[in-house]
Amino acid sequence: MKKEEVIIMTKRRRVLIWGTAVLLVVVALVGGIAVAQGGRLGAHTPERLTLASSTAMAPLVEEATKNYTADHPNVHVTIQKGGSAAGLTKVANGQVSFGMSDIFAEEKDGVVPNTLVDHKIAVVGIVPIVNNRLGVRTISTTALRLIFAGNYTNWRQLGGPDLPITIINRTAGSGTRISFDRQVLHGGEPKTGLEQESSAKARAMVAATPGAISYLALSYLDSSVTPVYIDGIKPSKANIVTGTWPLWAYEHLYVKGKPTVAEVQYINYLQSDTVQKSLISKMGYISIKEMKVERTADGQLNDVRP
Repeated sequence: MKKEEVIIMTKRRRVLIWGTAVLLVVVALVGGIAVAQGGRLGAHTPERLTLASSTAMAPLVEEATKNYTADHPNVHVTIQKGGSAAGLTKVANGQVSFGMSDIFAEEKDGVVPNTLVDHKIAVVGIVPIVNNRLGVRTISTTALRLIFAGNYTNWRQLGGPDLPITIINRTAGSGTRISFDRQVLHGGEPKTGLEQESSAKARAMVAATPGAISYLALSYLDSSVTPVYIDGIKPSKANIVTGTWPLWAYEHLYVKGKPTVAEVQYINYLQSDTVQKSLISKMGYISIKEMKVERTADGQLNDVRP
């Protein structure tokens, strides 16, 4: 091989090596930008989130999700309904991304609380309701407990009309029912009777049944039924915020272990001002940020520290 040929081949090899090096640098830079931008790269990768199961929390999450997915078209969210107990069980078993619940994980048998991370999204009031034609507007805490325990069977016993009391309870596993039973019955057994699986269905049945009484999430209250004051206290946002109204629950979003990037972004949205300062109030819930009291898993009520 001639000397000139060796020189030419050496130059070609150098060009090839330098070209490869430049290409690798470009690829690294593009990759670095994509990693730095995080969600922008993920914007082209479909993400799937599944939530279960609180029916009280569902309307808020459904509305918030519509807004969220409009800005994040790569995220597909499925919302299953079926009660807080089912939601906690499913997230604990790794079957869903989030467990929606009106109760603390500590209140659900069979769930190990320290395996789940709690993200409180909102507060919902719980309100006793009666048929509009009944004419009862307020009852005492004791009377409410005795009604649902089955001690009172006719409204005449409470100064009302001569009508049998028809109790419409929520189904077992309902977070609203668990919260109501613990806060009203204090561990006592409720009277067995009619049951409905959601606040909406309980409301419809009370509206259609003379002498009926039930309870629902405040976000479901409308003019088809009459809300009942307890000890003369109105079931209002102002009274819930201060703890004056005794019946309320957190709307929890539980995650098992370390959340994914998509899960973190979704939680951050639900806890953002966009949801907390506007949508929550519009939907009949109360923002966590507005509460002046807080409730622990064992039912203790404490003032919120500034």
